[in-house]
Amino acid sequence: MFNILKNWIVSALIIVGVAYLLPMIGVGVSVASFVVALKVALVLGLVNAIIRPIILFFTLPLTILTLGLFVFVVNALMIMLTASLINGFIVEGFVSALIFSLALSFFNNLLKSGGRRGERSGRVYEESEIRD
Repeated sequence: MFNILKNWIVSALIIVGVAYLLPMIGVGVSVASFVVALKVALVLGLVNAIIRPIILFFTLPLTILTLGLFVFVVNALMIMLTASLINGFIVEGFVSALIFSLALSFFNNLLKSGGRRGERSGRVYEESEIRD
């Protein structure tokens, strides 16, 4: 239960941070407050858990044809859907949603991995444990 709450708050902080940084480079994304970011994190999580798999299933041929690049389009559409459902979360167009989803994925993966590079999160086994 604590991990779910922690991930929710971390995701909301990432959303606020990304929404703060992207307008500096001309990307039209804004979040009104941290409470709105909490709502965005919750709704985006639900949209990604329920609607995104269905969309990915039906767009699988197009995803294969584009060698997986169409998944970025689906992610941007999920951001746009979330923006249409939450007041105070504004995404100005498809390109803004695409850049926001890329930045959100990058920072989410960076923070959830703890900054580890090239390291597997599995347990390290000693040679004697492998033979047993």
